[in-house]
Amino acid sequence: MTEDMSPAERYAAARVRAAEQATALAPFREMYDFELDPFQIEACRALEAGKGVLVAAPTGSGKTIVGEFAVHLALARGRKCFYTTPIKALSNQKYNDLVKRHGAQRVGLLTGDNSINSDAPVIVMTTEVLRNMLYAGSQALAGLGYVVMDEVHYLSDRFRGAVWEEVIIHLPESVTLVSLSATVSNAEEFGDWLDTVRGDTEVIVSEHRPVPLWQHVLAGRRMYDLFEEKNGRREVNPDLLRMAQLENSRLPAFRDRRRGKPVREADRERERRQRSRIWTPSRPEVIDQLDSQGLLPAITFIFSRAGCEAAVQQCLYAGLRLNDAGERARVRELVEERTASIPDEDLHVLGYFEWLEGLERGIAAHHAGMLPTFKEVVEELFVRGLVKAVFATETLALGINMPARSVVLEKLVKWNGEQHVDITPGEYTQLTGRAGRRGIDIEGHAVVLWQRGMDPGALAGLAGTRTYPLRSSFRPSYNMAVNLVSQFGRHRSRELLETSFAQFQADRAVVGISRRVQRNEEGLEGYREAMTCHLGDFEEYARLRRELKDRETELARQGALQRRAAAADSLEKLRPGDVIHVPTGKFAGLALVLDPGVPAGRSHGHRGWDHHDGPRPLVLTAARQVKRLASMDFPVPVEPLERMRIPKSFNPRSPQSRRDLASALRTKAGHHEPGHTRRRQRSEAADDTEIARLRKAIRAHPCHGCDEREAHARWAERYHRLKRDTRQLERRIEGRTNTIARTFDRVYALLSDLGYLRGDEVTDDGRRLARLYGELDLLASECLREGVWEGLSPTELAACASALVYEARSSDDALQPVLPGGKAKEALGEMVRIWGRLDALEEEHRINQSEGVGQREPDLGFAWAAYRWAEGDSLDSVLREAEMPAGDFVRWCKQLVDVLGQIAAAAPEGGTVARNARKASEKVLRGVVAYTSVG
Repeated sequence: MTEDMSPAERYAAARVRAAEQATALAPFREMYDFELDPFQIEACRALEAGKGVLVAAPTGSGKTIVGEFAVHLALARGRKCFYTTPIKALSNQKYNDLVKRHGAQRVGLLTGDNSINSDAPVIVMTTEVLRNMLYAGSQALAGLGYVVMDEVHYLSDRFRGAVWEEVIIHLPESVTLVSLSATVSNAEEFGDWLDTVRGDTEVIVSEHRPVPLWQHVLAGRRMYDLFEEKNGRREVNPDLLRMAQLENSRLPAFRDRRRGKPVREADRERERRQRSRIWTPSRPEVIDQLDSQGLLPAITFIFSRAGCEAAVQQCLYAGLRLNDAGERARVRELVEERTASIPDEDLHVLGYFEWLEGLERGIAAHHAGMLPTFKEVVEELFVRGLVKAVFATETLALGINMPARSVVLEKLVKWNGEQHVDITPGEYTQLTGRAGRRGIDIEGHAVVLWQRGMDPGALAGLAGTRTYPLRSSFRPSYNMAVNLVSQFGRHRSRELLETSFAQFQADRAVVGISRRVQRNEEGLEGYREAMTCHLGDFEEYARLRRELKDRETELARQGALQRRAAAADSLEKLRPGDVIHVPTGKFAGLALVLDPGVPAGRSHGHRGWDHHDGPRPLVLTAARQVKRLASMDFPVPVEPLERMRIPKSFNPRSPQSRRDLASALRTKAGHHEPGHTRRRQRSEAADDTEIARLRKAIRAHPCHGCDEREAHARWAERYHRLKRDTRQLERRIEGRTNTIARTFDRVYALLSDLGYLRGDEVTDDGRRLARLYGELDLLASECLREGVWEGLSPTELAACASALVYEARSSDDALQPVLPGGKAKEALGEMVRIWGRLDALEEEHRINQSEGVGQREPDLGFAWAAYRWAEGDSLDSVLREAEMPAGDFVRWCKQLVDVLGQIAAAAPEGGTVARNARKASEKVLRGVVAYTSVG
């Protein structure tokens, strides 16, 4: 190719190559045995030019290469680089990757559990660790040149997202920020904000997947493509549309035709299979089909921990074996090496042998309820190709490097903790993004299992939509407030909070609303001109007419309320046997009261107490119908016309009984003519002095005599409606402007009332609060201040501290907890009382927990398990009594160790709390809680 170039062109090309060789990017590219993608090169060049970068790219596209280049630059320039991740497992994984590339001497790790080589120039850490270092003014920040924020889209996380924004806002200006995100639909907006708070930031968005993704639907024994190419356009596979139509038309009325009884689920499934080749294949059938088509390894997402475990058992019972003898031996060798430190008695409790059997066959579960060591082993075996089928909850989609050839979604519905909801296009993209291993697979495959009632068009919409907007969850916490005021004072803290992404997004929305207000104001000016009257001020005249109309409407409403109240009173006086005339409605006419209904306000239905407007009498109509009437059937009071005896033998379900009693009703009361209700009362408007005054003012107004009065009035009505809409928009602008700062003001006021802040000064109590992080930071601080935990033993303190971190997974778990006795029980009770006082104070200051600010109620559900574990009881007995998976138990214990460390650091000197918190931490950090596979 160079032969075709002129000497000048060859010289220019040589100059470009020489310039590229002089960059830091050139030796970095040589460290990899593949060519970097254009987006990676663009981001690395921007970094070398001194710019910050935001890289938004699909899962598995290799955006972490940009983060690794930041590490390379830091080492080359003698600076430090902090590599932050959202979860400890990802930190551990990244630490191991960087150690392999740069050596253990140059790489450190800092998480809540581990501290390895913390003085190294490159440190991998969780984002919370960096946030705490920034607030503490840590010496480790000296010489910091680069911060990589992996999975930065976590700032949308409702519970932890604020930490990412705190770090971005508070990092020194000299630090270059590298933000790595999944594909989000508002990357430019996020980039604009980064540009505002961090300076020059390059936004690099790549939609390109290095491994193409094919979408399929698995129905029965056949795999269908979701899309078909037709005339250069992607359309939903017509076979799938026909299948959906066919199944809907073939849905049998699954009932036993001889007896009319519902048949069992198994029989229903058999009948469905007999009638059609369309069915949802079982989990072993799915894995078997994927294996036969060469689509393993696969991750099957099941939105339930129990479902993941059940899937493994179903595959084992079906006799699936995905590993040969050599692979089984390698699995056993690695598993035994990784679990060597776990005592035999604990292995039995943890279900080790059942877990190992699945691993040897190449099958495993992966979810938060598993022991961390077990999860890490599954991840390692999967990456090595020794586990070929993993059944996982959606947490696996968040960051862990476990790419597969195929991803299977059993259902497109998940439980969100409150109800079953459809997964969003963003969630679908995140889950299926795991399919396709770069450098291994030519293509990836996303497989959705056919489900009864599936809509292929809706699935195509999920697969084809790329809307995954980044939404800030940032809110000022108590700990954040005292740390900010300590460093910057109140006024500067307020200004800093107004630079948050949350406020940036709110302000962006305000721009659109402001434009609408501007257009409305132009319209108002036009309406004002159209309603101008030469005789006088028509705006004033229109206001009088509107006041008259409003007054008449109000009086009519009050009259209707009074009539309804009188009608309800009359219904409450009815007795069984009263003959009444139902004035309106479908059942108007003569009726016999069988049951007057329950007291106003309540009736006991199958879902509990349902609320109504008043009594609902059960009546027999002259037309032989037994009906429960509602208050709307009685717009006016009702009075008994006659009394009748209801036979004891009367059965409202018997047509003959109804016919006989209805006949007696017509004979007894048929002579009463309908419509003889009380005479219409005089309208209250006729005697209202305000209405009389307004009518007189209207008649006396000059505009009342205008020939074009009604035309002007129509313009005036339009003016009024537009003015009202404009005021509502202005209130929305007012509500969105400075929202974060206003929340901070309320938090500041509450902390001032409690004595944590005094003007720009942080008190001793405030400095204690500054060391306490977490949802219940203020409650922990109040407990320390009031000496609630003084005199407790280490095990009792562990039980009390557990209430600060534990939260039941669902309301079903939140039953009456078992509590340790003695001083621990008293202290736990005192903690709940203090929380009640804080809750009342938050309500007084309009601090709302639903907005992500404030203290939730402490959950005592883990106190007994924490107490027994700290006492030294066996894992078997603790887990059996707590009825908790080992993974959850370990996670809560590690969070308990973390909060005990905070309590030890924040506790007043001279007391017993600091010493006992450290002892409690040592007692909890034993056995399975202490196991780690890092370092």
